[in-house]
Amino acid sequence: MSLSKKTSTITFRLDDEVLKRLRDESNKRQVSTNTLANQALRRFLEWDIYEPVSGFVMINKPVFIEVFGKMKQDEIISIATRIGKNEVRDIALFMRGRMDLVSFLMWFETRMINSSVQVSHTNENGLHTYVMKHDIGKNWSIYHKTILELLFHEVFNRKIQVKAEKNTISFQFSE
Repeated sequence: MSLSKKTSTITFRLDDEVLKRLRDESNKRQVSTNTLANQALRRFLEWDIYEPVSGFVMINKPVFIEVFGKMKQDEIISIATRIGKNEVRDIALFMRGRMDLVSFLMWFETRMINSSVQVSHTNENGLHTYVMKHDIGKNWSIYHKTILELLFHEVFNRKIQVKAEKNTISFQFSE
């Protein structure tokens, strides 16, 4: 069985400068121009078109770390419980069109990657383990730990184990 995706051919007219930058970037990343264009279009269709209408705002990472880092742990948990859980659920539903475990995890992983978080996912005999490495601080981990625990309990009716460290979040659940 082939895992390759069906492809189609299309012709675009690109500005010379856009094409030059696309080719330069594909050389830097050591991928074909076609692969890079597909990645860029996929990100646009899966994330970028939803970002402005989903309530996301751009903020410089050092500023975010400073503001979030000064908050007390109970404030972080309160925000995640009162606002964060519902916002994450609603945004994931809006962007994916459904709210089941698989679509949520696909959305969550995409969100993390688009936030410059490194994501590792393994599945050993039905035990899923996600490890997310970031450099945003313990409060950011606690915020997401709280949201994940609430969503898994209230929406997916599943048990989850979440660990929040200074620069990592890890969670496990069984199928």
